[in-house]
Amino acid sequence: MKAVLCKEYGPPEKLVIEDVPSPEPKDGEVVIEVHSAAVNFPDVLIIQNLYQFKPPLPFSPGGEVSGKVTKVGAGVKKIKVGDRVIGSCGWGGFAEEIALEEARALPIPDEMDYETASAFLMTYGTSHHALKDRAEIKPGETLVVLGAAGGVGLAAVELGKAMGAKVIAGASSEDKVAVAKEHGADDGFVYPSGPLDRDQQKALSEKIKELTGGQGADVLYDPVGGDYAEPALRAMNWNGRYLVVGFAAGDIPKIPLNLALLKGCQIVGVFWGAFTGRERARHEENLRELMEMFKAGKIKPHVSKSYKLEDVASALNDMAGRKVKGKVVLRVR
Repeated sequence: MKAVLCKEYGPPEKLVIEDVPSPEPKDGEVVIEVHSAAVNFPDVLIIQNLYQFKPPLPFSPGGEVSGKVTKVGAGVKKIKVGDRVIGSCGWGGFAEEIALEEARALPIPDEMDYETASAFLMTYGTSHHALKDRAEIKPGETLVVLGAAGGVGLAAVELGKAMGAKVIAGASSEDKVAVAKEHGADDGFVYPSGPLDRDQQKALSEKIKELTGGQGADVLYDPVGGDYAEPALRAMNWNGRYLVVGFAAGDIPKIPLNLALLKGCQIVGVFWGAFTGRERARHEENLRELMEMFKAGKIKPHVSKSYKLEDVASALNDMAGRKVKGKVVLRVR
């Protein structure tokens, strides 16, 4: 089978495509014939040795796939050969086949095609966990989403709207804000590309306050970090929840903790990957909720572009350059 391999850390151009042996399932595992693999920001980080998980070289990037089960190992109870599934793998997904623990494979409903399936789990899983479990968002509250046209950001926009919040989308261009509005955002604003000077940071805080009627955000969803974090935190409402989702801007911000005191707000970490392992029952409940939302037409991944497997470097460079709206995927088959 063909697989994209990271043999040395570096930019996407360092990746190679080679033939490697097909996997065989161990006890409790299934082998998936991969049809589509989503491209996510952690894929950009993991090939540069900048991600919290560090698989040994060589490895394939790619954290989520969709495809058909071709083999099952001993002890597999729920999944059978021929089932269409989503696979949550962390890495290893940019390949024609992958072996996964049964618990990491989720059946795909008939209404969901392979491209949609591969683009579904990580972004909606992260944003649903953030808004439901970490922020405990309530109908009528105001949700401000930074990076609102990216994968997790657009998922947060749709989910926030489905949960009854007023959603305000922040993004780096008018066309990205327009995409967020198409997916349910009530209002939106454009923020400048970083790094931000003090005047730009102050203007960002004031814009958020203006669009929230002077109250500030009840929940602020931040997958961007960098120079955007402090001004966003300064624009929180009393008892607000600031969600630390990621650092797409590159820098991990240093936050003046007196702001949390003055605002009476919470700074809440969101680590969906760890949650799925530590709280398996709640994770499975969340997945059921997400699938029902999809079937009801309340949420659907926005796949803006698909690439051939051999164009993986272009896909990752677009992701690193923040050119992606919603999700992009690799067509493996």
